[in-house]
Amino acid sequence: MKVCEGEGWRLVIDPARHPFAVLIGGQGWAAELTRDELLVLGRAVARLRHQHAELVAQLMLEESLELELELPLLAAGEPGSLWMALEGDRQDWTLRFVLSPGPGGRAFEGAWSAAASGSFVAALEGIEARLGLAE
Repeated sequence: MKVCEGEGWRLVIDPARHPFAVLIGGQGWAAELTRDELLVLGRAVARLRHQHAELVAQLMLEESLELELELPLLAAGEPGSLWMALEGDRQDWTLRFVLSPGPGGRAFEGAWSAAASGSFVAALEGIEARLGLAE
């Protein structure tokens, strides 16, 4: 079992638990994910951070932005989608997500504060390779 946590966030991966081998959490909430859902979440976060990094130089100090994307879970072998948003300014930003499953699946949403978002994203970077979860 691999546990990563910090102020306002948590990521627990336990390959022995099936099908929900991953627990993610924020301030006052937690949700279980499948391995494939974690992979989609990691891709979504990486894309949002990349887009933010490309736009930061174009923002004035007082400007903020909101970036959104939706990825299908079908790529992970499951029906439904994952919607994510990054909202903030040049340095501080929050993350929000909504998991919308196919029929009969569980749905949930969550968010990380500006203080927690950067650390949570850092914990996700390279998670596939580090934990042997690459497809």
